[in-house]
Amino acid sequence: MRISRLTVSAAAGAALTLASGAQGAEGPIASIETEYLGRLKVATDLAQTNVPRIVYPVTNCSFQGPKIKATCVARLIVTPNDPSRLEIRATLQTDEGEVIFMDEGIIILSNDAVDCNESVVNAPRFTTTSKTYSWLNRVQTLAKRVSCSPGQIEYDLFVVR
Repeated sequence: MRISRLTVSAAAGAALTLASGAQGAEGPIASIETEYLGRLKVATDLAQTNVPRIVYPVTNCSFQGPKIKATCVARLIVTPNDPSRLEIRATLQTDEGEVIFMDEGIIILSNDAVDCNESVVNAPRFTTTSKTYSWLNRVQTLAKRVSCSPGQIEYDLFVVR
């Protein structure tokens, strides 16, 4: 019984030390590293209203990076009731013929999802049955819009470690 009181006392002391240390922390302990995955380029036609969403037909889409080169079929959807949300889904076909599905919900920090003057950051997810690209199933990625003009959007994607 005395051992369990000591154990509880030691655990409580450790928790108190951690809590007081966290309150006095001036910066993060962990660091984040990124590895460039590639650039997604999406070209679209004029928007088509499809209540309750606006769909932008994709006319050209590519993904180019050090480890992946692919073309894709994609669609852009804006939900008019929530203009801060833009969805991009793409099926990538690599130069070797492998298929990778990319699904991302983009949270935009502005009142207009297609406003090219605002910063856009998102976290795409990748899934594939390809043995060559199966590592994509196990990574977290981040993307940031790097270019935007009427009918053309580009994002740089990074693996986060």
